[in-house]
Amino acid sequence: MVEEKMGICWSATKDQFDNLEKHTQWGIDFVERYTKFVKERSEIELNYAKQIRNLSKKYQPKKNSREEEENKYSSCRAFLSTLNELNDYAGQHELVSENLTAQIIAELGKYTQELKSERKTHFHDGRKAQQHIENSWKQLESSKRRFERDCKEADRAQQYFEKMDADINVTKADVEKARQQAQMRHQMASDSKNEYAAYLQKFNQEQNDHYYSIIPTIFQKIQDMEERRIERLGESMRTFAEVDRTILPIVGKCLDGMTKAAESIEAKNDSKQVVDSFKSGFEPPGDVEFEDYGQAMKRAVSETSLSNSRGESKPEKSAKRPGKLWPFIKKNKGSGPEDFSHLPPEQRRKKLQAKIDDINKDIQKEMDQRDALTKMKDVYIKNPQMGDPKSLDPRLGEIAQNIDKLQAEAQKFEGWLAEVEGRLPVKSDPPKRQSVVFETQNNAPVTVTNNCAQDRESPDGSYTEEPSSEPPVKAADPEFDDEFEEEETLPTIGTCKALYPFDGTNEGTISVAEGELLYVIEEDKGDGWTRVRRNEEEEGYVPTSYVEVFLDNNTKGFKTYI
Repeated sequence: MVEEKMGICWSATKDQFDNLEKHTQWGIDFVERYTKFVKERSEIELNYAKQIRNLSKKYQPKKNSREEEENKYSSCRAFLSTLNELNDYAGQHELVSENLTAQIIAELGKYTQELKSERKTHFHDGRKAQQHIENSWKQLESSKRRFERDCKEADRAQQYFEKMDADINVTKADVEKARQQAQMRHQMASDSKNEYAAYLQKFNQEQNDHYYSIIPTIFQKIQDMEERRIERLGESMRTFAEVDRTILPIVGKCLDGMTKAAESIEAKNDSKQVVDSFKSGFEPPGDVEFEDYGQAMKRAVSETSLSNSRGESKPEKSAKRPGKLWPFIKKNKGSGPEDFSHLPPEQRRKKLQAKIDDINKDIQKEMDQRDALTKMKDVYIKNPQMGDPKSLDPRLGEIAQNIDKLQAEAQKFEGWLAEVEGRLPVKSDPPKRQSVVFETQNNAPVTVTNNCAQDRESPDGSYTEEPSSEPPVKAADPEFDDEFEEEETLPTIGTCKALYPFDGTNEGTISVAEGELLYVIEEDKGDGWTRVRRNEEEEGYVPTSYVEVFLDNNTKGFKTYI
């Protein structure tokens, strides 16, 4: 009965250990499952942040592109601010990923390993205690069986002695031998009894310790371990929420920045920017006068007409192709002339001003280099061992030439800018002169056609200045070669010598080489250009400052040397 009861207790204890082992293993698996969940969430946040950053980068304005010019509009600047805020927003999601990895994934991974080790230790101690109590029980059972056997042997020996002692036919020696055997068996039974009693006492003590101390302690440790696991899991879940909560203020600021950017959009200012960008500066054309073909008369042209010509137009040719009104003139798709004369006045002014600013920056850079080299040369002069001062002269000379070229370039563009602003006469292209009568070598009056700068027509048909007081006439259109007529050949009024080479790339100019002798057919009228002829087929304008002019004595004019 006792053995059956003990077997039930041991079986129940063993079953409890098995149940606890399964439950604690499930708890560890749950922690690992939650860790995997957080890890996947972290990867999602990281990928989301990466996609947001790529999106923001994709729509950032490119350098040296039209998108940079668009930033002058408030809507474009607001969009750029939104992209920057979105980039910061992506950074917060990267921070979420980093915090989840550092505060949850790494910590739970480390804790899981510690939990597995602790669980293994507790169940090892439990199995060891269970094995120990079972061994003690086996020893008790062995001593008990031995005591029982010895008692039976002692009873049989006692019965045999009494039988021998009662038998008169047995010798005294046999009786004595039987008596001694009975005493020995009784002694063995007594020893077995004492041993059994000792084992029983020991087992009862160990059993009491096992069920009331050792096993409860192990179970308590397992319970504490399980409670710590649950608490740690709860802390991780709270951290999971706090990680998101910590970025909310920054995310809110990002969203506030986007809202502020949207509120900064000013439609009226943007539309004004468009007006300023494309404002031409043209005056609306005047009324077209009635042309009476019943009378032999030239077509009268309004003073505000945008047509232009190099000479007098014939009535029948002007009737063939009337001039276009400026809002409908097609623009040249090429880069255009250097002076931007193909642009409307306002846009041309802006382009010229920007070009002047760029040239001034280049001049400042060259001057800074010159100053630095000058200081270095002074140091070399004072300390010859540091370097040869003459070694810097070629570079200083090169910089001086660059500065001169840039300053000349700046003056040229400033002249064009002054022309646009109405402060100076035209200097961009060889001027088309007003009708002026002067004496030739033969004292015969010669009429030279000149249209003032205000009537000058750009290659694409647009105009750069307001119309003059004189009524302009229709220009010869390059698209119709059959309508083009050459100007009247002018007589020579002197000679000139080229002081510098001139490439003559602009329309109406002629290229000259240094030292070349040319004929002067029209002197400088104050605009900086002199008209020269190389032969009967080659003639054009050259800068007056590039030539030394010798006018004939009987012509109106004087010797110019610059």
